[in-house]
Amino acid sequence: MDNNVPPVYTITPPVITPPPSPQPRKSRGWMILALTLAAVLLVLLAGQFAQTVSGIAGVNPMPPGGRFLEELTLENNHSDNKIAVVPVEGIISSQIWDRGGRNMVDSIAHQLKVAGRDKSVKAVILKVDSPGGEVMASDDISRAISEFQEKHGKPVIAFLSGLAASGGYYVAVPCQWIVASELTITGSIGVIMHSLNYRGLMDKVGVYPQVFKSGRFKDMLSGSRKLEDIDPKEAEMIQAMIEETYDRFKKVVEKGRQRAQSKNKGDGKPLAEGWEQYADGRVLTGRQAFDYGFVDEKGHFENAVARAKKIARIPDANLVRYEEPFSLSRIFGFLGKSESATLKVDLGIDLPKLQIGRLYFLSSTVLH
Repeated sequence: MDNNVPPVYTITPPVITPPPSPQPRKSRGWMILALTLAAVLLVLLAGQFAQTVSGIAGVNPMPPGGRFLEELTLENNHSDNKIAVVPVEGIISSQIWDRGGRNMVDSIAHQLKVAGRDKSVKAVILKVDSPGGEVMASDDISRAISEFQEKHGKPVIAFLSGLAASGGYYVAVPCQWIVASELTITGSIGVIMHSLNYRGLMDKVGVYPQVFKSGRFKDMLSGSRKLEDIDPKEAEMIQAMIEETYDRFKKVVEKGRQRAQSKNKGDGKPLAEGWEQYADGRVLTGRQAFDYGFVDEKGHFENAVARAKKIARIPDANLVRYEEPFSLSRIFGFLGKSESATLKVDLGIDLPKLQIGRLYFLSSTVLH
């Protein structure tokens, strides 16, 4: 036996036992989501309850469609007085714009009602940025402004923004004071009605109309007749209706400007002699409107605010506006619109949707 041979050892490797697999954690995301939704629901219900109590107390009366308005502060001057800013923007229309049955006329009338009931509101600024619109809708807003001033004794000052033409000027006329920038597009005092005659196109494609009517003029403004078949009396009748509405426009202008002169005790700008020659549908700048007496003052929104304070005889005021609050009904209304979804292309402007046979106080600047 060789004592120089090293001994042989056998090494057994240790058995490594893998750690037990971790138990899957139960996700609590759905619980967090449910709690969040419940909290939001409680907040909305609390807001709805507060609005109901406010309406019952008479602070914020129930408008058409059963909705309330909340007051938002535009400028806080730490005053006990308020000046409410009521906007008139876009095409003036009586068409319903939501499922609650609300339209522009109802919205503005409701804002005026809220401002009238709030004793801290001392004046209203009507901020107009509109090319005009429907004759009846413009007249309804104009009458609402007149009635507001007479009932509550609070002045309404109109500020004509970038565009306040035709019906946009019509709604401003009853205001006690009108302010316009020199660059404001206004005027366009007149009435328009349009129709389309597509008979030539129908003849080209071989389509011929068949009309049964009860009277001679029952198909007035129909676009399917040949031009030579149109009764000449129709143009006379339509033009007579246009002239009657146009005379109404001029009387509203004259009465409104005279009333403003009386309320302001001669302060402001009276209508110029022969002002009717400038009320022929032409578009005016704010400077021209001032020269002809259609507005009282050249300036900006800040000038309208200063004038409102002066007429209301208050040293300062917070500027507020009214807005429909977020509500559950709006959520459900939004969900209910999915079946009628449409694709709209934003061209950067709101084109008027003129209806054939309807009278409009509308500036020609938006018709071309």
